Amino acid sequence: MPSDAAAVDLDSVDLSDNNLFTDGPPHELFARMRAEAPVHHNRTKDGPDFWSLTRAAEISEVSKDPTTFSTARGGIFLQPDTLLPLELGQSWVIFKDPPEHTKHREIVAKAFLARTLVILDDVITEVVRSALDKVAATGKCDVVRDIAVPIPLTVMSRMLGSPDEDIPRLLEWNDAIQDGITNNVNGKQTMEQMADHFRKVVDNELIRGMDSLASAVSNAEVDGEHLTDDEIAVYFAVLLFTGTEHTRNAISNGLLTLLEHPDQLKLLRSEPTKLRCKKSGHAPPALDEILRWTSPVNYLARTATKDTTIGDVAIKADDRVVLWYASASRDADAFAGADTFDLNRGIQEPPHFAFGGGGPHHCQGASLANRMLSVALTETIKRLDGLELDGTPSRVPSTFVNAPTSIPVRFSSTG
Repeated sequence: MPSDAAAVDLDSVDLSDNNLFTDGPPHELFARMRAEAPVHHNRTKDGPDFWSLTRAAEISEVSKDPTTFSTARGGIFLQPDTLLPLELGQSWVIFKDPPEHTKHREIVAKAFLARTLVILDDVITEVVRSALDKVAATGKCDVVRDIAVPIPLTVMSRMLGSPDEDIPRLLEWNDAIQDGITNNVNGKQTMEQMADHFRKVVDNELIRGMDSLASAVSNAEVDGEHLTDDEIAVYFAVLLFTGTEHTRNAISNGLLTLLEHPDQLKLLRSEPTKLRCKKSGHAPPALDEILRWTSPVNYLARTATKDTTIGDVAIKADDRVVLWYASASRDADAFAGADTFDLNRGIQEPPHFAFGGGGPHHCQGASLANRMLSVALTETIKRLDGLELDGTPSRVPSTFVNAPTSIPVRFSSTG
């Protein structure tokens, strides 16, 4: 396929091809699709065809209409049986539709209240500083391996009651799940291993009674019935992955973006409060801009429950619809100067599509992710003076995630 997006025949474009995402989201191609084919019929070599939505307006419309566009009917990935058979995936809260979805979101709602998350601020700061302490004397490190990976993984594992010594094993499982989603590899064995691990965590839970994520799930009821130990274990496994992988990618891409925009990095060195979250967990505009620009998750999918239309395009019942969040966050109709990374952009609504397109599936852990991203970026910029790239970054070619695998850096001194 031609590298110049202007020369590509849109009828031949297949956004299920990981090779299109070798350098991250194909933003030039997305821009052309927004202009010429915002509701694009995507034929695939393997798996079902789907409709690609690349404009913010249509993505918001579909996101806010779970009655017409279901997550349960066909799952959230490009292919319904990605990672797990659909009937197993439907046990995950992110695969459910209202009203069942609403009941399950309420299970962890208490753990994500602002008053609960404030308690975690000291934990997050301690984890971030510990990670930076380990590299401070070396003069170089890998942003992904040494900073972005350990921070959210350690915070989430502690929230779920898993001991720190198990973190390397949790990382292996998380990476296996991400690979399963990206390359359509069966992940049933990995999920079973994670569930078995968290069954033991549930049996030895030491933090019940606190406003913690672990206790929220362990003590939860749905329709008057407590979750079984198996259901709790699966919940923990899913929360670990969703709560760590996307934050890891946001930290990695955020620091890489700042290194690629030295004027913006200089701005944050002089005004570090630009990244400070409110106690509510709401992100400041500068942090929102980083999330808009980096889009840790490229897409999620829906399935039409009935014949309908999107724009002037007819959509049939059971058609697959894919929401390209990475494209929506660069849509000039939603964001003035969308192709410019500007930490002085100011307040916008919506600020980005990194946490979804609104509606009932808006990321429930957004406030926690904001907190971790805020502290990680602020402390890294403060501690690692003279920070600059020390090699070529690499990333996973993935339709699903915008995920660097290595960002080598060097620095002249530490604070």
